Parts: sequence; C-alpha cells; structure tokens
Amino acid sequence: MDPYLRDVLDVCIRMLHVIAGIAWIGASFYFVRLDLALRPPKERGDAEAGVAGEFWGVHGGGLYHSRKYRLAPAEMPEPLHWFKWEAYTTWLSGFALLVVLYYLDADVRLVDPQVADLAAWQAVAVSVGGLALGWVVYDLLCRAVGARSQILLAVVGTGLVAIAAWGAGELFAPRAAYLQVGAMLGTIMVANVLFVIIPAHRKLVAAMEEKREPDPTPLLRAKNRSVHNNYLTLPVLFTMLIGHFAFVFGADEAWLVFVLVAVLTAFIRVFFNFWHTGRRVWWIPVAAGVGIVALAVWLEPDTPAPTRTDPVSIAEVQGVIAERCATCHSGVSAPLGITFETAEQIEARADDIERQAVLTRAMPPGNATGITDEERDLLAAWVAQRG
Repeated sequence: MDPYLRDVLDVCIRMLHVIAGIAWIGASFYFVRLDLALRPPKERGDAEAGVAGEFWGVHGGGLYHSRKYRLAPAEMPEPLHWFKWEAYTTWLSGFALLVVLYYLDADVRLVDPQVADLAAWQAVAVSVGGLALGWVVYDLLCRAVGARSQILLAVVGTGLVAIAAWGAGELFAPRAAYLQVGAMLGTIMVANVLFVIIPAHRKLVAAMEEKREPDPTPLLRAKNRSVHNNYLTLPVLFTMLIGHFAFVFGADEAWLVFVLVAVLTAFIRVFFNFWHTGRRVWWIPVAAGVGIVALAVWLEPDTPAPTRTDPVSIAEVQGVIAERCATCHSGVSAPLGITFETAEQIEARADDIERQAVLTRAMPPGNATGITDEERDLLAAWVAQRG
C-alpha cells in the first residue's frame, strides 16, 4: 500500500476509533454511575408505577431527574434511545486499525522471528482466531460459573487473561502482543453488547409491547455483562496507550505486568463505583499508588555496561543507523517525524536511541533489519562516552 495512503487511513480510522470509544466509554461509565447512585423514589406514585430508584444531577446549566424502573413502565416511552452503535463503531474501527497497522504489515509489526517462527499469514490467522476464541471461552465461563459466583468468575477470568497474555507474548512481537490482548478484551466487551445486552433489551421492549411481564433473567445477565465491561475498560485503554513505552511491553515478564496492571485498574474502578454509592474507600487508591510505584521500580531497565572501551566515532554510529534504522526513520513519513539523516539529528536523539535500541531492544521492530548485539554495544558505548 502507498505509504501516504496508509498514513491517511491511519489518521482517519484512529480518529473514528477514539471518537466512538469516548462515546461508548462515556455512556457506559455514566450508566454504571447512575445505577450505583440511585435512591428510592420519594413520590409514592413513582414507587407504585414500578420506579426502582431516581437520581438528581446538575450539568450544563440545568437540573436532570433520571428514573430507573424495576422492569418497565406501563406504557412504551417514545422515543426510546438505544446505546449500541457507539460500541459497534468502536470495535469496527478498532479492527480496521488492526488491519491497516498490523495485518497489512504483519511480517514487521506482528511477527518477531526472535519470539516465534511464524509466517505473516499464520500470525494474522492466529490473531483473528484469538479474538474469537477469547469471546467463546469467556461466554462459556460466564454461563457455567457466573450464575453461582461473580467472585469466582473474576478469579478464573483473571487466570484465563493471564494465560492469553502469556500466549500472545510467546507468539507475537512484544508491542503487538499487548495490542492483541487488548483487542481480545475489546472483542469480549462488544460481543457482550451485541449478543447479550441488546438482545435482553429487545426482549424487554417486546414484552412491553405485548403487555406481558418481562422475564428478569436476561435483564440480570445483561446487567452483569455491563458490569464486566466496566471493569475491562481500563485494561483495554492501557494496551492502547502503552505501545509508546517499550520498557513495559518489552519487559521480560510483560504478560505478568499486564495482569498486575489489569488488577490495579480493576481496583481503581472499584474505588469509583464505591464513590458513586457514597462510600469513600481511601485505602484502594493508596494501595493502587503503591502498586504502581512498585511496578515502576521493578520495570526500570538495567543499564548494561558496554564491552567496547575504545572511542566510537559519529561516523561509525551513522553507519549503523543508516543500515539498521534509516530504512524507516528518513523522509517525510518517518515514524513520529523522527529522522536520522544527519549527525546532528542522531546526536539530538541519543537518549532515545539508547532507550529503544539498547535498553529495551524494542527497535528495530522485530529486528527486521538484523541489527547485531555488537552494533547495539557500539551504540551503548557511544552514548556512554558522550557523558
């Protein structure tokens, strides 16, 4: 594909993905907050009409009064607003972004020969299959365990996510492995909307139209899946953002890092969910903060002492950069606008070169250009000699 066309597609799809994601997450977080903040209705007529709770809020220059029914009002409201296309658009645009950025360039972005000997088509097939498999396993687990204990479901589910994260790290390039896990969790979230939540809502509306009592079972199942989505949101966002930080996705135990972050972010959601009910559980953010600091200390890259001790000239560095890095980092379409065409540009990015090529070894992606350990050592010696 033409590089410029790919950049245009990247920008357009990325913006669509972000816009749709904000709409979906905003609606999801709002309704979870609304549910948790509901108070018994004060008007006797509301309770008799089936109102389970009400919520008063002020926003945008006005007061809002929201009510939730135990099942449904006596008459079908008109118009009735559905919340589904935010989720569908987020997933469709996210998958399109996965295709443009990773599948079309799988041999460089998805495959790392140092991780697994996969052909590009094999990596794409495994990736797509993993998205579907994640949903199937999760859905079966919910049906088998969820009705008995949500805590047991959370424990077993976390274990399965850990297995998925470890497996992705054994198959894909480090950056792609994190994105694969995030895409799998995002697929689970949108499948919850498509296959569980919206069908339950359709059954509710159909029962109202037919003047019969709605079955509460699918509605309870939809509520549980909505709560699951609430806790999965932050880990998914983490995988979307962390691709800029090789010290995380390039860590020796990157899969474990993801699991720990997922648990920490789940507790952050627990804190806010308690907050919405009026409870202030301050030990949760304190513990999460301690956990984040501990992770940061653990993930600090070691600074290996270069074995080369004789002076390294900028000409030698330019030779390595030209052969191993300038394939991408040159011209107007260089990633992040970083170019290595002159000695001055290389000198200005010395710290970045050390971080990406020496400490985390994240560059070149998948070592597509075949940089050697000796060349990495040369770069390390050059940075050390600069002081």
